[in-house]
Amino acid sequence: MGSAGQNGFHDIALAKGPGIVVGRSGASFGHVHFSAIDYWPHNTGLYVTDFKGNDPRFAFYFLKALDFDRYNSGSAQPSLNRNFIYPIPIRVPEPAEQKAIAAVLGALFQSWFVDFDPVRAKLDARPPAGLDPTTVALFPEHFEHGEDGMLPVGWRHAAIEELCAINAWTLGKNDDLETLEYVEISEVSRGNIADIATYTRGEEPSRARRRLRQGDTVLSTVRPNRGSYFLALNPPQNRVASTGFAVLTPTKAPWSFIHVAMTQPEVSEHLGQMADGGAYPAVRPEIIGAMKVKLPNEPKILDAFHRTCTPLFEQAEANRTQSRTLATLRDTLLPKLLSGELSVAESAPPNHQSGAKHQ
Repeated sequence: MGSAGQNGFHDIALAKGPGIVVGRSGASFGHVHFSAIDYWPHNTGLYVTDFKGNDPRFAFYFLKALDFDRYNSGSAQPSLNRNFIYPIPIRVPEPAEQKAIAAVLGALFQSWFVDFDPVRAKLDARPPAGLDPTTVALFPEHFEHGEDGMLPVGWRHAAIEELCAINAWTLGKNDDLETLEYVEISEVSRGNIADIATYTRGEEPSRARRRLRQGDTVLSTVRPNRGSYFLALNPPQNRVASTGFAVLTPTKAPWSFIHVAMTQPEVSEHLGQMADGGAYPAVRPEIIGAMKVKLPNEPKILDAFHRTCTPLFEQAEANRTQSRTLATLRDTLLPKLLSGELSVAESAPPNHQSGAKHQ
């Protein structure tokens, strides 16, 4: 396991699986990879030796959501020093809830649309785990061979451009907007938007052109293997993204399916391999549109997936919005507290008591 993931095999393991490797330098700086089995970590990455009782899969997803760029300690090339990231304060749920979160985030899409566990269970005459009878009945009982390999009966490979419109809504000169909320690529990392800039109309950057709709999946076409993507949930009418993004607007599949399918690690790796250019390798939108996903002909399977995932995505977005609001409040209050313009007593909530414990 190197900084870019598994890159070979060895007959001796240096670390017990499951394990996590984080790229510590160069182009794979901050990339997070999971090994389900014992592995040999290269010195190009940092690897976990003790999960401290936490769920490994949850830790993997948690680390993937971190913006490691802000902890770059290199000069000529990016470098990740573990001593820089050890002190980061974080908040995590209890281990039991971690397992539940990890199971939903990673296992559902993999189980239904990659491993086809419900179909295999029915083929073996055993009940699929964790599914109600109505959902079980939606899946076929057999596989069939097609041009692109084995699929459940009634399924097919569909190009993303069949299911989405790409960059369908562009900001026009006559759009009646007084201000613009702008999302730049550098502010986006694995679903999180660190900062959203606001501009008076006419003063925005020239690349502020991609308008967003509810349920759009937004992928960076520049260095696409770095995981600069996010999901647009309830975006205001004046929110726009950089032209360095490809905006996927679902037309024939639920947005939850499109988003999970197009943010899988193998998708980012494939797009990274297809990117061309010098200092800023990029991939063309039509390359994204040509990518294929495994699609059931029974739309109720996608509907069931959407019903399960939607509340989780909405809660995650609510948490991110709250986090940005708190960060803005912190940035506003901190200079005033440091300068003495505002006292701690004035900024504390009414029920604040001296000596109270905070995390």
